[in-house]
Amino acid sequence: MTTAKRDTYTPETLLSVAVQVFIERGYDGTSMEHLSKAAGISKSSIYHHVTGKEELLRRAVSRALDELFGILDEEHARVGTAAERLEYVVRRMVEVLMAELPYVTLLLRVRGNTGTERWALERRREFDHRVAALLKDAAAEGDVRADVEVRLATRLVFGMINSIVEWYRPEGPDGRGGAGGTGEREVVDAVVRLVFGGLRKAS
Repeated sequence: MTTAKRDTYTPETLLSVAVQVFIERGYDGTSMEHLSKAAGISKSSIYHHVTGKEELLRRAVSRALDELFGILDEEHARVGTAAERLEYVVRRMVEVLMAELPYVTLLLRVRGNTGTERWALERRREFDHRVAALLKDAAAEGDVRADVEVRLATRLVFGMINSIVEWYRPEGPDGRGGAGGTGEREVVDAVVRLVFGGLRKAS
């Protein structure tokens, strides 16, 4: 695990380091001592900026949630047929996941053991329901197949997208990123093709 240099410390650096430690050790397995060593600062310096590790967790998962919910407010998520809006949302979900990889990874790993985790899980469910509603509308409009139950289809779509956190890395062995050098655009396009190749109603 990389330790931040003391002279480059900022609140944003602390948050970034905390996210990495939470991912590596698990939130429950992380102490303030672990965070202070990783950040290269004293525990008192951390407490100068946050009340404790749960505040850091809330800031981190809020960043991921804000980015995801922000997608639903973008013009292309609000204008057009349900299928067009759904395709845009899926594409942007993958883009956000890769752009905010550590934060989304942490969001996907919260267990609900604290108030912040339960709040994050509830927000995740709200987001999932809104995307599921788009899929239901697209099926009602006849643009996606109706022979796959909406809840199941939604879970499969989210499963594909969320699995990216397990293997995608911004820098691959040849500098292109991803697994085996798969670039971000390639991942986004592949997910969209696979999802909508299976979902679209046969002509």
